[in-house]
Amino acid sequence: MSRVLPSDDDRPVLVLGPNPTPNGGMHLGHIAGPYLAGDVYARYQRARGRNVIFTTETDDSQTYVVASAAREGISPEELCKRSTGQIQEALRAIGISFDGFGPFDSAYKATVLQYFGALHAAGVFKLKTVRLPYLERTGEFMVEGLIEGECPVCLTMSRGGLCETCCHPNNFDQLINPHSTIDPSDKLTYREATIMVLPLEEYRDRLTEYHESLAEHRRPHVRQMIAELLARPLQDVPITFPLNWGIDAQFPEVPGQVLNAWLELIPAGMFTTSYAARNLGRDTVPGELWRTSENLRIVHFLGFDNAYYFCLPHIAMLMAHGDKYVWPESIINNEFYELESSKFSTSKGHVLTPQALLEEVPRDVARLYLALTAPEYQRSTFSRAGLDKMAEERLIGPWNQLAGSLAKAVANAGDSSKLPVSPTARGRVVKMLERFDLSYEMPTFNLNRSADTVLVHIDRLRRRAVALDGIGLAEQPEEWGDLFCEVKALLAVASPLLIDLVAAAQESGVFDGTPDAGLLVAGSFDVADITPFAPPSLAASPADGVLTAGG
Repeated sequence: MSRVLPSDDDRPVLVLGPNPTPNGGMHLGHIAGPYLAGDVYARYQRARGRNVIFTTETDDSQTYVVASAAREGISPEELCKRSTGQIQEALRAIGISFDGFGPFDSAYKATVLQYFGALHAAGVFKLKTVRLPYLERTGEFMVEGLIEGECPVCLTMSRGGLCETCCHPNNFDQLINPHSTIDPSDKLTYREATIMVLPLEEYRDRLTEYHESLAEHRRPHVRQMIAELLARPLQDVPITFPLNWGIDAQFPEVPGQVLNAWLELIPAGMFTTSYAARNLGRDTVPGELWRTSENLRIVHFLGFDNAYYFCLPHIAMLMAHGDKYVWPESIINNEFYELESSKFSTSKGHVLTPQALLEEVPRDVARLYLALTAPEYQRSTFSRAGLDKMAEERLIGPWNQLAGSLAKAVANAGDSSKLPVSPTARGRVVKMLERFDLSYEMPTFNLNRSADTVLVHIDRLRRRAVALDGIGLAEQPEEWGDLFCEVKALLAVASPLLIDLVAAAQESGVFDGTPDAGLLVAGSFDVADITPFAPPSLAASPADGVLTAGG
């Protein structure tokens, strides 16, 4: 049985999740975008039998940590430690399958310094005297997460450095009417400082060619942002800041200055790639797997508010390293996810954590609903009523009716004789695999379509099971064989989303091998017959877990 697929690219895959800032825990607004998307993509790549690394780590150097810690009255170090634990707990709870969550340690800092140091030694960075917001009361420069004002491009409220609404930079003194995010009553002035910058305009032609060649691997909002920025002179990017928090740049021209935290994230990815690879049994030095000789393809999942840095400054810095490193191929963004049609707000108590949701809802139900409503192309919202309706009418109810019919048929048959599978059923399986491949693979990856397609096929197969209900396996063996074959195929292609249901199916013998044994390759459905099986049921509450056959 041949498969015509949009991607038969078996290169090793590096999947990068965004680096969460450890200035608090993690809510569903974070999970529903890049983390769940990265997890589903990585799980599908593993199921295809590919060599996959999925990794990230916290972004401790951000000034957002300083501002949040000051508002709480604790040290930045204490906030980082507490928040990192909360972040990791949330990711584990919802089933995000990182191969390694890198530590923010001395080895990490050494990797970052080596990356920046090579560019500094090559003369890539330039000195520039700029005006920066300054707080006379404390004698501190106020940049990035320490200040807030109106974006000079779209006029919405923005933090320093980058507007999360339009994703345009607002470097140096460009923010309109800035004020402190720690104490808005503090009066800010401006003071000159000489810092290191990256002259981004020098990379215009290469950046244009790079993004044009990979346009299909960018979603429309990011393509629009890139086009807007390339339609005007590209701003110099600050490499260092005169701050007290961050990694010491160690450049003699700017003593005591720290690296711009936003620009740590590519060497951070190199470090965490190496860290995760060691967990998988390959001992490498940071950056080794990013060498062009490794022929790695990089897929980066992130929020739109981070897209400027990853699409322009980060790529320019990789270009500045020459042909040494591979460049990200797919940069997949998401928009904002709201809670009951209002923006998540920790300060206002308008949040919902994965842990809190999972006290009331089974994990597979939560994952499928988040995938179904993920903000891939525009803002979307979490609705508890919507989740309950989806669970009852489209997932748990229909699946359990389907599983119950198969379990009853197996029990009534009293033996495990194989059933024939028709060429027509094998053709339907091919169509299923092709459709799921379109939504799981690049450049057409789409969480919403993946989740909806799972639900569509559950209902389709449920209706087939209802039509066969009361008819014995021996009476219509081919019809039953076809149904069992297609249900098995559905479980395989749903495995990146319904992780607990598929794990239970594997434990009960529906599949051979371990959860990551390449179900869509080694578990081929090009078969003439199939052994009947009783699929597990989906529970209605977390306390019930995933139920056994027809349970």
